[in-house]
Parts: sequence; structure tokens; C-alpha cells
Amino acid sequence: MSEAPHAPEGQVIEGRYRVVSRIADGGMATVYQAVDERLGRTVAIKIMHTQLAQGPHRDQFVERFHREARSAAAIANPHIVQVYDTGEFDGLDYLVMEYVHGVNLRYEMNQQGTFSVRETLRIIGETLDGLASAHRAGVVHRDIKPENILLNDRGHVQITDFGLAKTVSQATLSSTGILLGTAAYLAPEMIERNQATPQGDLYSVGIMAWEMLAGKVPFTSNNPVTLVFKHVHEDVPSIVTVCEGINANVAAFIAHLTARAVEARPADASAALAELQRLQSILAVSDWQYQLPAANVNISPNTTQAEDAAAPMNEGNPAPPTPPAPPTQQFDDRTRKLDRVKPNMTTVMPVQQQNVDPEATTRFSLPLDGDVNTADGSTRPQSPAMQNGDYGNAGKDESSKRHRTPLIVAGVAAFLLTCGAGGWAWWCYQGPGSYWTMPQPDGMSCSDSVACPITGVKWSDYESLLKVSDIEYEVSEKYSDSITEGDIISTDPANVGDRGSKRRGQKVKVVVSKGVRQATVPADILDATSASGKDPINALKKAGFDNVEQTTASDDTYSMEVPQGALLSLSVDPGATLPHNTTITVTVSQGPKPVTMPNIVGKTKDEAQQTMDDLKLTANWTESFDDKIPQGQVISTSVSSGNTLHWGDSVDVVVSKGPETITLPNYVGQKASDAKAALEKLGFTVKVSSQLTLNASQDKKVASQDPVGGTEVRIRDENGTPTTITLKMYSSLF
Repeated sequence: MSEAPHAPEGQVIEGRYRVVSRIADGGMATVYQAVDERLGRTVAIKIMHTQLAQGPHRDQFVERFHREARSAAAIANPHIVQVYDTGEFDGLDYLVMEYVHGVNLRYEMNQQGTFSVRETLRIIGETLDGLASAHRAGVVHRDIKPENILLNDRGHVQITDFGLAKTVSQATLSSTGILLGTAAYLAPEMIERNQATPQGDLYSVGIMAWEMLAGKVPFTSNNPVTLVFKHVHEDVPSIVTVCEGINANVAAFIAHLTARAVEARPADASAALAELQRLQSILAVSDWQYQLPAANVNISPNTTQAEDAAAPMNEGNPAPPTPPAPPTQQFDDRTRKLDRVKPNMTTVMPVQQQNVDPEATTRFSLPLDGDVNTADGSTRPQSPAMQNGDYGNAGKDESSKRHRTPLIVAGVAAFLLTCGAGGWAWWCYQGPGSYWTMPQPDGMSCSDSVACPITGVKWSDYESLLKVSDIEYEVSEKYSDSITEGDIISTDPANVGDRGSKRRGQKVKVVVSKGVRQATVPADILDATSASGKDPINALKKAGFDNVEQTTASDDTYSMEVPQGALLSLSVDPGATLPHNTTITVTVSQGPKPVTMPNIVGKTKDEAQQTMDDLKLTANWTESFDDKIPQGQVISTSVSSGNTLHWGDSVDVVVSKGPETITLPNYVGQKASDAKAALEKLGFTVKVSSQLTLNASQDKKVASQDPVGGTEVRIRDENGTPTTITLKMYSSLF
């Protein structure tokens, strides 16, 4: 036994709890009666042993210790032993619990042998009521057995020891890599698939009801491996096989609770309780009164009562059971009583084995006197009479035992060779010892009817489960868009409960997420002159981005400033590092927009300018005389209307200055030939007529002109025909 903490009577813990006396001592903790001086009530204080608190496995023990507090505190029900407080005392963790006056159900079983249907269903009903609250709170107990069912001084049930409890989402016996619980009460799925469910609690309740009515558990064996095998591979026999006169509906109810298949049991304790209430409403008085006489209980000479099947299967890494060892004191989850049992004795929460790794395997042992448990081979507890101090024949019994020791040793050896060899072979080559099972991660909820893949689980947590379970593994890393960095993407084997061969040295292959792959946006992607800027979409894809979306081409995607193919806009910042699957929206320039050259000939310059501006075309203006186009109107363009241009293109536009005119010179008195030549040079047509003169000096000179000199005259008319200038020339008679 581990060293108990030193808490003498009268000492006050944390200035509040005054120790009155020590109640019980167990492998994990010592329980004291104390008074809460603040509230003036009697409480039980459970203090962890020093060796455990200071040992290499402190964290595991403390977690189980605190889990008991959390699980019980989460449930409000009169049939659950309450946990009031938790803390540390001289470096030792402690729990403050409700002080229950009474005994446990195992004591009553030992006293009575069998129970009536009325008393059985009452106790089972109160147990289901407490479990219903636990299941509604998302907690499964995982260790329902008579030792953990307290009967207070009013005879009512109070469930204790939530040290093995876990939330339903965490409910797997292998979540710590261990097979927890009690062999005689373990549900098949707990043994075979390492999965704890609310239905598993119901299976244990059903076995307990079977035992209360029959005076023994349905499956008995000297070999715990054989006992486990029976739970997995055999249906629980009907209670009618032992209690022939029991009501068939009662038998059917117990059969429903103890169905081998999980899905064949009620969904949870609430459903089972409702079924029980319906059953109670139809029972006759004689049905309630039925009780198998204790004298009718047939116990094998090589086995004891079912209480001895209540030893834990193991509390550590799954491993083949060790052959029965030489006699050694064993402690299960029940507390070791320090004083003789009395009906009003305070029953406290069970405690764990001492001086062990909390994940270590419990050794099964056989006693020397042949008084072997029906389930696991541990020594039978003292009878109630012996526990109450009736030691008158103790010396005689001890002497007798010494005389028959050689025979017992021989019997044990024969037992090992016959029963042990077969069980060992089954365990190691076909049973749980031949394989490991993928543990269920904490926080994951699974269904028996649907595969439960291990994915999205934090690897660091699951790695601890594999290490504790002594399962070897190989790890690889991979980017994942859906699985958080550090979480598991997949495993091989893939599902909770899948098995791997120990004999072949099979390892779990784990793929761990590196998170979403990151990519960096090129910093120069908006620079149209850079390599990235000239081909931005390809640059983003080369950078590692998979979701690049381009906006639909529209008038908004044309640009005179940004070349075709370069970016107009980007939905993220250049240079930013982002998940590769980030959706990046880009607007790519189509360059200058194509436009059609309009027909601006004949338009005024202002009208033509507006038209060109609207189309973002540049007009290069020049002016020219035109005999047809009025002044100020467009004569011609360098690009014909209807041709395709682009924004920013230049067009030469000629605007009319109107018809070309000249102020006609005065040619009167000048030589007609000279005047004619000058006018023709200006583009006029010259018509010359003669006018006689007597003055010989005026001969051949212009006498008059039409139009006269100084007149503004068009050089050509609207048809382009030169204007005619008429000159009259003197012609001398002499």
C-alpha cells in the first residue's frame, strides 16, 4: 500500500476541513471523515497518497483524481455522491465529498444472497435514475458494479467512483491505452472494441440485476481471460434459467439491458428507466414478491460468489495477462476497510491500486487455500461475520491451511497447465493480446453502426494515447486545406477500433497536417513593366495560388494607361503571404478600347471635337480653303469613317476655311498682257475686250476691269470654276 498522507485527528486542512478520523485506506488515496467548519457539516475527504503524488506518473493519477471531481460535479442527482470541493494539502491533491451513512450493494449481496424482484427493481431504478442524469450531462460511468453502488441509511442508491468516467465524446477505454473496468460487468464492446458508451453502463446494470436476483453473475470462470471471452462471444443467459418462476417481462427487461449487441440495448439510462417504469406498471403482486431462495444458489466448488468477479481486469496498457502468481495481497478499486463493517458504516468512493503506473497492467493471482473468485482469481474477501470481528476460529483455520498447502499448490499448478494454457494461447494469438486497437481520441463521438475515421484530431494529444497504449507509429506531414495544422489528416488503420497485429509488428501510419499551404503575392505584380506585371495571372499561379478569378471583361476593363494584359486591380495586397486557396480576384486591362471612326465631315469643328473626345480619339487639326465646304466645317479626315481605331489614336482632321478670295488689284493703265498674266496666275479666268482710243500712248493698256480693283473676289465658284475677270484694253487707231 502506498504511503498514506499524514492527517492526524484534529488537523485543519486549508483552514476549513477539520479531520475527525480515518475511514478507509486504498491504493490511490486515503479517506477521512472531517467536518466542514465553514458550513458545519460532516464530509469525507479523499487525499492522494504521497508516493503517487510525487511519483513519475503524477500527472496521470492527478487527472483521474480530478476527473472524478469534474464528472460528479457536472451531475445534479440525489442518486449520485456529490463532490463539494477539490484542492491541495501539503502538495497532495484531495477531494471533498458527501459523507454517506450506509453500506455498498456488495455488502448487502453478501448479507442476503438474493433479492426480491421488488427490491431489485427499486435499486436498479434508482441506479438508472442517477445514470440518466450522468448520460444527459454527457458522462458515462464506465465502472458500474455493486462496489460502486452505495445504499445510504435510508436504503436509497448513491452512485460513487466517477474516477473512470469520461464524457461520451471521449468515451473509449483505450483513450488512455488501457482496459478499465471490472471483468464480470464489462460490456462486450468495451472488451472487443475498447469503446465505452451509455449502453455499456446499462449492460453493467443488467449484469448487476441478474446477480441480485440469481445470487451470482451469469458468467463465471477461474480464468479472467475466459471470462472476458464469454462476455464477447456468448449471449448472457436468460435469468429464467436460474429463476424459473420469475415474471417473463422482468426477464425480458434484463435481457434487453444485457444484449450482446450495443444497438440492441436501450439508447441510454433515460430510455432504460422509462422501460422499467412501464414494466413496473404491469407487474402483479406475486411478480413483485418473487425471490429465489438463497439456498437454491448453485455455486461451483471452485468459485466463490460474484463479488470476487469484481476485480478490475487491468489498469494499464493492453497486454496478455500474466499467469496466476504466487499469493500476494491484491487491491481492486474497493477501499480496504480499517474497521469491522457495520450497517451504519460510512461508505466512501473506491480508490486505485498503489505503487503502480496508472497505465500498468494488474496481475491476476490465485490464493493458496483454493478459495478462488468466480471471475478473476483474486482472493475472496472475509465473510461478513469475519469482518465484524468473529475471529474465534482464526488460529485453527490457519493451521488447517498450512497442512493442506502442498495440495493446493499442486492444484494451482494443474489449473495453470490446463485452464491457463488455453486462455494464454487464445489471448496471444486470437484474443486481445494478439492485436492492438486504434484508440478513440478524446472529444470524438463515434457510433457503432458507422465507421469512425480518425481525422481532425490534435496529433500531440493522440500521440500521447498511442504512446500510453504502447502502439508504434510512423508520421508524415502533408498540407491540408481542411485540417488544422498539427491535426491528423488520416491514419492507417483508419478508424477507431480498427486493429493492428502485434505479432507482425504493425505500426500506425499517421499523416499530420502542415496546415494550409501558404503562397506569396509577387510584390511587383502591379508594375506593368515587370515580368509579373506583364503576365499577372500566370505569375500568381506560379506563386502557388490556385483560386485566381478574373473579372468579366467590360467597358471598365479598358484602359489607355495600363497596357493590355496588365492588372487594373487586385483583391489582395502585393507582397502578402496568404493561404494558397485564397480566392484572388484580378481585373486585367484590355488596353485601349476599340472604337469606330465616326463620320465628322461637314460637322463644325466644335461638333467634331466633341465627337472625337467622346471616343477618346485625338484630332490633329489643320485648315484648308474649300469652295464647297463652308468655313469652320470639317472637310476631310485621315481615317475614313467606319474604320476601327482604339482609344488614344490620332486622326488628322482638315477644317474648311471657306472659299479662297482675293482683293482684286487695280490693273487699269497697266499693260493688258501683264494684267492678264497676273490674274491668270491668281487663278482667275481673264476675258479681254478692246476699246478704241485716239491716244497712241495708251495702246494695249487696261482701260477698265470688272470687277474693279479693290473688290473681294472668289477665285473659284462653288463648282470650282475660276471666276472670270473682264479687262477692257485700249486699242489705238493710229
